[in-house]
Amino acid sequence: MPTVIRLPCADGAITPYTLRDSVAWSRPAAPIRSRVAYAAAHVVCDPLADADPLTTAPIDWEATLAYRRHLWSYGLAVAEVMDTAQRGMGLGWPAARELISRTLDDARTAGGIVACGAGTDQLAPNDARTLSDIENAYEEQVEWVESHGGRVILMASRALARVARTPDDYRRVYGRVLRQLTQPAILHWLGDMFDPQLTGYWGTPDIAEAMNVCLSVIDEHRAKVDGVKISLLDADREIEMRRRLPAGVRMYTGDDFNYDRLILGDDCGHSDALLGIFDAIAPAASAALQALDACDLDAYRAALGPTVPLSRYVFIRPTYAYKTGIVFLAYLNGHQTHFRMIGGAESWRSVPHLSKLFRLADAAGLLLDGELAAERMRRVLAVAGIT
Repeated sequence: MPTVIRLPCADGAITPYTLRDSVAWSRPAAPIRSRVAYAAAHVVCDPLADADPLTTAPIDWEATLAYRRHLWSYGLAVAEVMDTAQRGMGLGWPAARELISRTLDDARTAGGIVACGAGTDQLAPNDARTLSDIENAYEEQVEWVESHGGRVILMASRALARVARTPDDYRRVYGRVLRQLTQPAILHWLGDMFDPQLTGYWGTPDIAEAMNVCLSVIDEHRAKVDGVKISLLDADREIEMRRRLPAGVRMYTGDDFNYDRLILGDDCGHSDALLGIFDAIAPAASAALQALDACDLDAYRAALGPTVPLSRYVFIRPTYAYKTGIVFLAYLNGHQTHFRMIGGAESWRSVPHLSKLFRLADAAGLLLDGELAAERMRRVLAVAGIT
């Protein structure tokens, strides 16, 4: 018998929904070759910790690390302590530091690939007065990542966005930090739709000019840059920048609206991936990349195409609230026993929004056990008074 659940709609009506048959996604038998693909991984909070979730960020370490092993099992690399992990929105540097060391230890046992975010978020707003303050903060975090054997993702800095006055200030800070790296880093350009405090990053509100500044940093420090991840949700901008990158520097798409065509690429090249949505769609993303390895474009599109409407809805404005949808989908699929988040972020999306995510995930074949997902959805609805 098919599983049926009554779900609320945006207009307030509650209607029956019949789930499709579950999809059996295959895990790769060998490493994925055609693209480098990082999933920015979420964290699982400890719902029984008697602590202030806004400042202490209590983490369920077992469930959090188990999810990284889930991602590795599908052939994906893990981008650790990024914004998907609520970095800067509940996950502070002390917890991030511990998560970096734990994940890197786990990766050595599991054979997983990891890159870790290094930023300046240990600085309180009033403590970042000069560029030297920001450089020192970056260096502290970079040293922690590299001393534990990790590769650095150089995160965009709210402190730098506050203190810098010109593009040359960005060139100075990035230059000093990049020169000290022991292995090439991934630069991370996060648009203001993800974090309004990063408005005007690279020293200008003009995106074309900001791109020129970022490219000048990459050109000057080519040997210390593996690639750049941009999250502007603008496919044309990404393609333009991708075509201007120096040879050998990767473009990692952070475009959760258009990743299917950006990863596929065109006659002039393709993007690799560093995506928050890959946390939620790992089985389908892996299947698509396996198909790409086999040069089966139809299978690539069949696996990844249906995930795009889901991703676009997960990342609907306010974009920063996408983390709620990521954790919600992990809960539906049995990767954690609860739908609780650091800082109470489970409340950032409405019940009708979560209900539509349920439908879209099912349409993409990403509710891996329909009966389990329906039972867990009923629990969420019951908390909202819907039976």
